Amino acid sequence: MGFVRLLRTPDDRFTDLPDFPFEPKYVELDDPHGGVIRVGYVEAGPADGPVVLLLHGEPSWSYLYRKMLPVLAAAGLRAIAPDLVGFGRSDKPGDLTDHTYARHVEWMRGFAFDALDLHDVTLVGQDWGGLIGLRLVAENPSRFSGVVAANTGLPTGDIDMPAVWHSFREAVQKAPVLDIARFVQSGCQTSLSEAERAAYDAPFPNEMYKAGPRAMPGLVPYRPDDPASSANRDAWKTLTELEIPFLVAFSDGDPITGGMGPILKRSMKGAQGLEHPVIAGAGHFLQEDKGEELAQHVVRFMRD
Repeated sequence: MGFVRLLRTPDDRFTDLPDFPFEPKYVELDDPHGGVIRVGYVEAGPADGPVVLLLHGEPSWSYLYRKMLPVLAAAGLRAIAPDLVGFGRSDKPGDLTDHTYARHVEWMRGFAFDALDLHDVTLVGQDWGGLIGLRLVAENPSRFSGVVAANTGLPTGDIDMPAVWHSFREAVQKAPVLDIARFVQSGCQTSLSEAERAAYDAPFPNEMYKAGPRAMPGLVPYRPDDPASSANRDAWKTLTELEIPFLVAFSDGDPITGGMGPILKRSMKGAQGLEHPVIAGAGHFLQEDKGEELAQHVVRFMRD
């Protein structure tokens, strides 16, 4: 069973994006359900440098990492920022039911390991980038050498999500027109320029293309019997016992994931004995508000 509709954003939507000079690259994945999916990504830094895998979340794309890529590259790291399937330059399955937590994990696993064959990876995951990335680490620990969790978590549904998240989920599901740039702006403490807002809107020419952003809030396991709860519980158990160094780099202004920071620091074996930064003056999208600062913390973490 393939996809009923698989949409691809026209290239001309991505011309003249501010501060995003990176050449797009692509890999093709055989989807286990039938069909081929193209995943877009950008990278910076030496091809033989230590690998940093930068995973974005809802409803952004690799553009979110534009302030971090040059800092990481200048430090000699190979920084790779893919677009989740349904986002950015990646193909967009057009039906909400095409999007499941398990499939998003599998798509990024296929990208990182089948297509690019990455090893000794340091994950940087924010928002859904952590929900997906932490599963990748738990299920493929031999591929990873470090984790940076930035405003993210691994919900199992055993503890309820904050009220602000429930409001967001409802707003996304009910909006007749999903204003992507407005949602990104609402998670930032700095003001986006018109051109930056347009860049966040670029992947989505119209509502047909937005099944990914529409589906994601409903895929977060917020009840104990959610389809992804069991796999996340298993992953959580594995992660807490892994020796892989685990840096918690949260902002001081994220009402959505803020409560997860202390839990990660306390629970993860790899987090013990590390100095975990708190990034001041940044909202949910700390890459947007304080990207250079977050990148410096990643560089220091990898050097240590």
